[in-house]
Amino acid sequence: MSVGRRNRRERLADPAALQHFLTTRATFIAQTSLYGYLKTRAGISFPEVFANDTYAVSINIAKWNIWLACLADLAVWAGGLVAARTGASQAEIAPMMNTIVGAILDQTGVPGEAGPDYPRLADQVRERVRGCDWASVPDNATPFSESPEALVRWAPVIEEFMRTDEEIVRNSVRFAWQDIRRALRRDLDAEALIAAIRPGAAHPEGAADSA
Repeated sequence: MSVGRRNRRERLADPAALQHFLTTRATFIAQTSLYGYLKTRAGISFPEVFANDTYAVSINIAKWNIWLACLADLAVWAGGLVAARTGASQAEIAPMMNTIVGAILDQTGVPGEAGPDYPRLADQVRERVRGCDWASVPDNATPFSESPEALVRWAPVIEEFMRTDEEIVRNSVRFAWQDIRRALRRDLDAEALIAAIRPGAAHPEGAADSA
């Protein structure tokens, strides 16, 4: 898992482009929110803390489980934005988003460092996307409900720290999504995206097949 270049402008006009955006931006938020919080808590001792093999196992488990929550939140909001901009039907958007999210999870597989909860949590991501009423997704921070909770749940710190930090941690994740949302609003060509999945559209090589 590596951090994507979140500020690069890119026209999101087909499923493959949206798939890449979801993957890289979920990665960015998962890593920066987790590592930023842990570095803040560890202070000047963070190099030694991060070098501890036992602690590294916990960090990797947290990283992947938080990534799943980030992916789910962003996918729901993105699909809702497409619906709001185009008026496309549930019958069009649902298969497209199911395919995109399914492709991301299939390509990622079950990372060896992700821990035992990862497969169950990945299935929950699929279920959330499958059960989404796309026309009802609001264009605000409401869909970003699981990623703040995931950082609180999985960050490997003692309970006393999290009790003290819980609200700050949640708000830090909510704030981090603002740039991602601005980028998607700026770069999303929703009409072209829907046109690309309709029957008879030409599918660029490597694009997600949402038929």
